[in-house]
Amino acid sequence: MNIILGIDPGSRLTGYGVVRQSGMKFDYVASGCIRLNTSDLLAERLLDIFNGVSEIIRQTRPTIFAIEQVFMARNADSALKLGQARGAAIVAAKHAGLEVFEYSARQVKQAVVGTGAADKAQVQHMVRSLLKLPANPQADAADALAVALCHGHTQQSLVSLAGQAHKTVRGRLR
Repeated sequence: MNIILGIDPGSRLTGYGVVRQSGMKFDYVASGCIRLNTSDLLAERLLDIFNGVSEIIRQTRPTIFAIEQVFMARNADSALKLGQARGAAIVAAKHAGLEVFEYSARQVKQAVVGTGAADKAQVQHMVRSLLKLPANPQADAADALAVALCHGHTQQSLVSLAGQAHKTVRGRLR
């Protein structure tokens, strides 16, 4: 059984989502957002991200950390801030001894919705459906839960492929 912490990083709002995975079954554990005071200096916001992610790790005790990769934004300054926010979250995970996995937004949408071009509403709907939630989670929290689900689905697919390859090799050896 794995407990997966997914992060949707942002320099103003960082979403988090935690799911428990047992085989192909996923159960909701927690989700929400780390709200950052945008009037603070960037260094203060990065410290808030580090502290917030560290606290979520202490409370939920995940075994795996998955985070969305930086996408190329139109504004270079925004992309740099996003990269720094990711870095603060990743350092918190590594400080806690967690292995870090990274997924592109397209990979996350493909794994959860079935198309890499899905919009936020589609992601929210599928996260709600997959985790049997009573309502759509807030958009950034839904994105973070989607990152966690993406990791679980990706790892399960790799395990399945490895098992098939093992059977094929065993069959050739006989």
